[in-house]
Order: sequence, then structure tokens, then C-alpha cells
Amino acid sequence: MTVAPQIDEARLNELLGKVVGDLGAAMSAPLMVIGDRLGLYKALAEGAPQTPEELAARTGTVERYVRPWLVNQAAHGYVDYDPAGGRYSLSPEQAMVLAHEDTPAFVVGGFEVVVGSSQATDRIAEAFRTGAGMAWGEHDPMVFRGTERFFRPGYLANLTTAWIPALDGIAAKLEAGGSVVDIGCGHGASTIIMAQAYPNARLAGFDSHAGSIEQARRRAEEAGVADRVTFEVAAATEFPGMDGGYDLVAFFDCLHDMGDPEGALRRSRETLAEGGAVMIVEPMASDRPEDNFNPVGRVFAGASALVCTPHAVATGGKGLGTIATDAQVREVAEAAGLGRFRRATETPFNRIFEARP
Repeated sequence: MTVAPQIDEARLNELLGKVVGDLGAAMSAPLMVIGDRLGLYKALAEGAPQTPEELAARTGTVERYVRPWLVNQAAHGYVDYDPAGGRYSLSPEQAMVLAHEDTPAFVVGGFEVVVGSSQATDRIAEAFRTGAGMAWGEHDPMVFRGTERFFRPGYLANLTTAWIPALDGIAAKLEAGGSVVDIGCGHGASTIIMAQAYPNARLAGFDSHAGSIEQARRRAEEAGVADRVTFEVAAATEFPGMDGGYDLVAFFDCLHDMGDPEGALRRSRETLAEGGAVMIVEPMASDRPEDNFNPVGRVFAGASALVCTPHAVATGGKGLGTIATDAQVREVAEAAGLGRFRRATETPFNRIFEARP
């Protein structure tokens, strides 16, 4: 005879509360992408408090859609509401997070990744059963765009002001006209930020995804750095070197989803200049699983299952995954001949490692 388990009503209600909150968040993700795409956040940030009719008129949208969108956003606390006037607005803090792309707090790109990667739900579910992979380039284009927009604010805030200065002697080399290669450069955000900060340096970006390289070239032209930055399609294990070697080989939030991370780092060691360094920027993760049971760990573990691990499996199978520990990254670096390894600095979202022969 099976005995029914005793149900703790308080625990059940607490869990249901969390689940309903997550359901609301999941339902809101596409609405946040829509608000960003249609300029609703920017219009709220730039104007006085607005009614749904006024916001719709200002953005060329339809009030009957804008009204529930605003209710959804206000229910989250993403938009402020004044019941006396029936008007909605964005506070300066909300505008930093939702409307202004060049602030360190901008996060809308992350929701693009959520919506884009969810298009592959059936494919990834099957991969759970079979162990098959799914390459980065097979995802919805929102994943590529969203990844750039999610990480770019952190690069703007930290890359040339904190991360590179934390590497022994590298900032001075770049200021004097050194060379940088950005592996897995995607749309080129990190490469272009470095080019703007170090006008004497020579920079190259390589990525295996041709569509991303095309976009990176357009971005370099728009930023006015195309004369000093080149972007080419190349695998991380086979990218070309240069005479004298690179002073800095950089991996921004990408080593963990490469099918052969050891091979990529071995190639990096082969192309390093004397006194050069490899910088490995990885998502924040902790050594113990339970230390990842927090909002940041939740985001990155989800990305690992949906995007990063499938790509690693599809391109070689040896990927680290997004929540790789320091020890796992160190092991790969040492196996590639980069025996001097340390965590140089960190942010709430990233760990920055320095590796040298």
C-alpha cells in the first residue's frame, strides 16, 4: 500500500508563488523585446509621463496593444505608474536598465537571448535525449544580437579601465602600439572598444560564424576604426598569427562553449609575442554547485544548457560549459602550455583570467 506523502502547505504555497512569478517573467520576456524594438522604453525615458494613448501616438503603435504592455511592465516594477493622472514613466534608474544601451546596467539584450534561444526548445530537448549538439550559427539571429547587447555594457564599463590594466604590462604595450587578437569576437563589440581606447594598437577579430563577421565589419566602419581593425572568419584552433606575435590574445565569454578549448588556447600560445598574455573572460561561477544557486548562476546555467553546451558538443564535444570552475579553466590552460595562470580581477558577472607560458 502506498502512503501519500504529507504536504507542507506553507512550503507548497511558497513554491507556487515562485513559479507564478517565473511564469510572469517568462511571459514578459517577448514583451520586453517588443518594447525595445518598437522604441517604447526610449519614448518613456525621453518624454514626460504618458498615457497609453500618448505613448502609442508617439511611437506609431496601437493603443489597444500598448495598454496591456504597460500594465505588464508596471506589474514588474519596470515602469512607474501615476494613478492620479493615469500616466506611465521611466525613472532614471529604469531608463539605465531598459532604454540606454551605453550604460553598464543595460540588460535588454539578455531577454533577446531568452526569446531567441527558446525557438530551439524542441531541438535542445531532443539533444538531452541523444547527446547531439547544436551549433551557434543554427540559433535564431536574436541570440547573436542579444548576446552582444547583453555583454557590451560590461565591456564598456570594465574592459579598458579595469580588465586590461589588471594584466601585467599589457596596457602599456597596447598604448605604445601593440597588437591584439579577439577570438570568438562575434559582432566585434569588444574588439571595437579596445580599438577606440588604444588608437596606436593593431587589432584583429576572428569568429567561425560568417554572419557575425559581416556584422562586425559593419560595426567597425560605423565606429571609424576599420583602418586599424580587421575581422575574418577562422576557427579558434586555426586562426592566423602575425609577424612578431600578438601582445594580447583575448577570449570574451566564449572559451567555455568551444568544442576544443585546449586546442584554442594551444593556438593562442603559439601566436603570442614575447611577454604577451592570454586574457580569458568567463561568466561568473563558483567551485561548488550550491554557490551557483543565485540569480547570476541561474542565468548562466540556463544559457549553458540552451546555447553553450550544445555548441560545444556540435564542434568537438570538449566544451567547459558556462558554469565551469576556476580549476577547470586552469586545467585546460595548463594542458595547452599556459602554466602561469591566475584570476586577475572580477565583476559580479565575469571572472577575468590571465594566462602565460
